[in-house]
This record gives sequence, C-alpha cells and structure tokens, in this order.
Amino acid sequence: MAKNYFYITFLLAFFFTVSVSAQDSKQLPKTQETTAIEGLSLYPNPVTNGKVYITSKNDLEKEIIVFDLLGKKVLQTHIATRELNVSDLVPGVYIIKISEENASATRKLIIR
Repeated sequence: MAKNYFYITFLLAFFFTVSVSAQDSKQLPKTQETTAIEGLSLYPNPVTNGKVYITSKNDLEKEIIVFDLLGKKVLQTHIATRELNVSDLVPGVYIIKISEENASATRKLIIR
C-alpha cells in the first residue's frame, strides 16, 4: 500500500513539474504596442453621483469600455466631452479601459 502512495506521489510531482515548466517556456507575442494616455485623470473615484469625468492632455474623443471584475463588458461608448454617465451601473468595483488615438489606459473604477 505504501508503495502505491509512493508511485502516485512521484507521478503527480512529475506531471506538476512538466506542466509548470511548459507554462514558463510559453511566451505570447506582443501584437500591438500601446502607449499611456498623457495627463490622464479620472475623477471622482469612487463615483457617488453617477457621473465620472475623464480628462487628458489632448482631450480628444475617447472610447470607453467598462468591465466588471469577472471580465464581462458592461458598458461601451465613445465620448467627445469629459463626462461619462455611469448611473446605470450597480454599485461595485469595475475596470475601465480608456482609448484615445493610439494610446490606452486601464484604471479601477469604484461606484457607490
């Protein structure tokens, strides 16, 4: 019986080592270079009145995508002004992705 436990432990250790080394050797190619948005500001955070203001140095049109913590897209829009209406979102923690020209940034967004 002890011999069986030894073999099982040995096999599990072997498979674990092989799977870990296989994961370490994989490198995903970087498909696109993104730069940070210069002078990006997101306020107020946490949001209490249903509106969040997004400013940057250039203040160009922005594409906004908001994800919940499970990665589900809950809001996608384009804004030409600084104001984003998030009153339809339930209170919680979100990830907001902001894209402006060739630059993008992600931030944590808290809605109360």
